[in-house]
Amino acid sequence: MTTSTIHDIGYRHYEGRRLGRAYVLRSQYVHNLRAAFGLGRPARAKVMPFLLGAVMLLPAAASVAILGFAKEPDVLIRYSSYALIMQVVVAIFLATQAPVIASRELRFHSVPLYFSRPVGHLDFVLAKFGAFVTAIFIMLAVPVTLLYVGALVTRPDKMDPVIQPADGGNGEMGGESAVKPDSLVDHTLHYFGGLAGCLLFALVLAAIGLVIAAFTTRRGLGVAAVIAVYMISSTIVVIIQGIAENQAGNFTVSGWAGLFSPFNLVDIVQVRLLGAELTAPAAPSGVMGGLVALAVCLALVAGSIAVLYRRFRKAGLS
Repeated sequence: MTTSTIHDIGYRHYEGRRLGRAYVLRSQYVHNLRAAFGLGRPARAKVMPFLLGAVMLLPAAASVAILGFAKEPDVLIRYSSYALIMQVVVAIFLATQAPVIASRELRFHSVPLYFSRPVGHLDFVLAKFGAFVTAIFIMLAVPVTLLYVGALVTRPDKMDPVIQPADGGNGEMGGESAVKPDSLVDHTLHYFGGLAGCLLFALVLAAIGLVIAAFTTRRGLGVAAVIAVYMISSTIVVIIQGIAENQAGNFTVSGWAGLFSPFNLVDIVQVRLLGAELTAPAAPSGVMGGLVALAVCLALVAGSIAVLYRRFRKAGLS
C-alpha cells in the first residue's frame, strides 16, 4: 500500500478589497498612455516621441517670439490650422506609436493572458483607444496652448477693452466701451475652438492608426502601412482637387473630395461648424458640409472601435 501526504505549502486566499472594473480600465489606460511616450521602457523607446514633441513645439515658440518683437497679431499661427501645418510630424508620431499601442500584445501572443482575468474585451479596446487619443491630443494641444499663453503675455495691450468715441471720432469721449476684434474673450473662444479641433483630430487619427496597426503585427510593417495610408489618401485627394478646380472648374467636387483625407476631413468640421478659417485647399459649402464631415468622423471612430473589438476578441480566443 502507498500512503498519501498532504503538504501545507502556505497558500492563502486573497482577502483584500477587490478594486473592480473601473480600476482595471484605469490601469490599462495609464499603461498604454505611458507606452505611447516610451515611459517605463528603454531609453531608445523615448527618443522618437519626445523628439517629435519637441519639433511640434518649435513653430509655436517661434511664432510667439516673432509676435513679441513685431507686436502684430497676424504673425501668430491660427489655433485651428496648427495640426494641418504640422501634419507630417503628427503622421510620423501616429505611424511610430500606433503599433506600440495596438500590436505588441498581438505580436507576443499575450492577449489571452489579459482575458484570462476579469478584463472585458470592450474595456481592453477602450483603454487602448482612449490612451492613444490622449497622446495625440497632448501632442497637438500643448503647442496650441503655448500659442495662447504666449499671445496673452506678449500682447496684453491688444486684449483690453477700449473706449470708442460716441460721435464717430471727433475727439469727444463717449461712455460706451467696445472690445477690439482680438480681445481677450474673442481670443479665448478661438483657443477653445482650436482645442476642440485638436480633440477631433486625435479621435480620427487614433481610429485610423490603431486599426491599421492591429492588422500588422510587425512594428516595421505597421509604421510603413500607416504612413502609406496617409500619403496615398492625401495625394489622391490633392490630385482630385487639382483636376476638379483647374480643368473642370468644379469647386463643389473639390470640396467634397476633402472628406477622404483625415486632416482635410477634420478641417471641414472646424471651418463649417466651429467658425475657423479654411486651411485645407477646399471645403464643402454650408453647415450641411460640416455636419456630413462630422458624421464621417463619428462613423470612423465607432467603426474602428468595432473592428478593434472584433480583432482583439478573436486574438483572445486563439
